[in-house]
Amino acid sequence: MTNQAETIKATCLRLLARREHSHKELLTKLQLKGFSPEDCTPIIEQLTQQNWQSDARYAESYARHRIQQGYGPIAIKFELSRNGITDFNLDAVVSLLADSWQTHLQQVYVKKYRNINPLNASEYAKRSRFLLQRGFPSSMVNQLLTHLNQLD
Repeated sequence: MTNQAETIKATCLRLLARREHSHKELLTKLQLKGFSPEDCTPIIEQLTQQNWQSDARYAESYARHRIQQGYGPIAIKFELSRNGITDFNLDAVVSLLADSWQTHLQQVYVKKYRNINPLNASEYAKRSRFLLQRGFPSSMVNQLLTHLNQLD
């Protein structure tokens, strides 16, 4: 192994020791350090074969972290695709943490807005915007807010 290949591998291992990284993330970070993609790709693939790097592990770890931060499926899928992960079962991760997306949405809502009083139009819009910006589908947000308004 050449000196440059050893440096690339050491850099990858140092990054992976801190947290999981996707293949695309590693490649981007190595390019920022001045390494060429042609030199990096075989080393990253070797680390993947040795199970040091795993896109599936990265995706699960990332999704779990973002769900715990209160983000919804749209935001998480977008962020994962931006990091090179396109084929991932996000629903399996949410079922482990919150049973369903609707349950997770309710948890995020209650954490942010403790009172569940009937909402006027501006408060409805404000709360709806917050949940939409967190990456929840509008149908789920409308269903939740309509349900909560009917409780009182």
